[in-house]
Amino acid sequence: MGGKFKKTISLLDLTLIGLGAIFGSAWLFAVSNVASQAGPAGSFSWIIGGVIILLIGLVYAELGAALPRTGGIIRYPVYSHGPLVGYMISFITIVAYTSLISIEVTAVRQYVDYWAGGVLTKANSDSPTILGWLLQFVLLVAFFLLNYWSVKAFAKSNIIISIFKYVVPVTIIVVLAFHFKSGNFTVEGFAPFGFDGIQGAISTGGVMFAYLGLHPIVSVASEVKNPQRNIPIALVLCIILAAVIYTALQILFIGAIPTDMISSGGWTAIQDKFSLPFKDIAVVLGLGWVASLVVFDAILSPGGNGNIFMNTTARLVYAWSRNGTLFKTFSKVDKATGIPRSSLWLSLGLSIFWTLPFPSWNALVNVCSVALILSYAIAPVSAATFSVNAKGLEKPFKLKGMNIIAPISFIFASFIVYWSGWKTISWLLGSQLIMFVVYLIFAKYVPTDKVKLPQQLKSSWWLVAYYIVMLIISYIGSFGGGKGLIDTPVDLIIIAIVSLAIFFWAKYSGLPKAMIDNDDESPEEHAEHEKAEENPAH
Repeated sequence: MGGKFKKTISLLDLTLIGLGAIFGSAWLFAVSNVASQAGPAGSFSWIIGGVIILLIGLVYAELGAALPRTGGIIRYPVYSHGPLVGYMISFITIVAYTSLISIEVTAVRQYVDYWAGGVLTKANSDSPTILGWLLQFVLLVAFFLLNYWSVKAFAKSNIIISIFKYVVPVTIIVVLAFHFKSGNFTVEGFAPFGFDGIQGAISTGGVMFAYLGLHPIVSVASEVKNPQRNIPIALVLCIILAAVIYTALQILFIGAIPTDMISSGGWTAIQDKFSLPFKDIAVVLGLGWVASLVVFDAILSPGGNGNIFMNTTARLVYAWSRNGTLFKTFSKVDKATGIPRSSLWLSLGLSIFWTLPFPSWNALVNVCSVALILSYAIAPVSAATFSVNAKGLEKPFKLKGMNIIAPISFIFASFIVYWSGWKTISWLLGSQLIMFVVYLIFAKYVPTDKVKLPQQLKSSWWLVAYYIVMLIISYIGSFGGGKGLIDTPVDLIIIAIVSLAIFFWAKYSGLPKAMIDNDDESPEEHAEHEKAEENPAH
């Protein structure tokens, strides 16, 4: 029996939830990355990224209101295309969220090193020393324990942190405005790396990563007052406000750099000169108090987000297990606290793992961004498929123009994957194809009671084809180690055509009837129901 959700969340509450999730570590690092990759034209990267994530977010708004589920991001593909597609999307989603936790603790370590005197980060590198890695490990364990003992401890730990998330970026905008030099936008050319630089910055510069905190708005969709009105307004408000703040931070950072520092090494050198951009620019300008404020916020904000996403990831692992394609032990919930503790253990282990091969924020952000967008990109496909195999699905919020928005958002998601480059795509999509083969090898253990394996395969070939095609285009493309056999705009035209074809293939190859269950329990509700079954009233 599913739990009932109370509609208590207002428009203001929902907007603050979204903004709170957005402002983590991204704004603390991305501006120097974007400047190095695109120059002053990188400001447009933030605007383009905002438009793309808005389209995907609107699709999630409809799904979240219609099917409020714990871990819905990995349950929707199961409903529309069956366990095999759900299994593959679950894997890439867990990769995304566990690496996201690692990103946040890495950000904390890199900024704490400002006060630690360089003992946490190796000289001339962003990689941690042994002491620095131990700090990251301790932070991850702390997040784990906060979530392990109670939901209340998790919630209380985020109240103070949220205040700084809004105050500090606005303070920096005001202060840097007094040091603005318009000549910086033309000293080395406005777009020194052309449109390729703008594209690359969206995926690998941290732009898309900065926007990928909107999932919490969708996850509470069933608890929102007047969802038809408030969900789309909150999504639009969050993205517009974030885009305005991010773009302003980018413009003012570029304008505040001493002009001779741009002339001496060009835009490419900015990332090295300002590896901790707002702290470094404050020091250069002699604003010690701003540098201290930034470092303090850089410890609190990413730390708060790491704590939030440790909680979220455990719920996603729980949902994957409830899908039937992950070991059942991960769907066990502690009856006293209502927390999926075994899922938390897995989340902790994976988040520790990601700090080993990817030691810095810059190294991790590309992996996380692509994994997240691959996970998010399934939403338009599932939404379109439900119009075929779940025509009677009740939708508290119905997105006008879904027939246009869904395929366009899928195409844009494909662009972001491509812009991340061959070096990232090759192993990330390659691992997805390996997971597909593993599923077939262990076919006798996979869930086939509701959907037989032949139907699961029929409903998943489009995803396999999509991964293979994206690998081929990336290999011959010009981003991140590609062979450079095709350039913009030819590459984007090919991706758009192929993505559109695969989108409609996916739309009409879903399950004959959507496999939607009525289980909208959270782990806490699941634990309560298990308690009730073991201790019935007499």
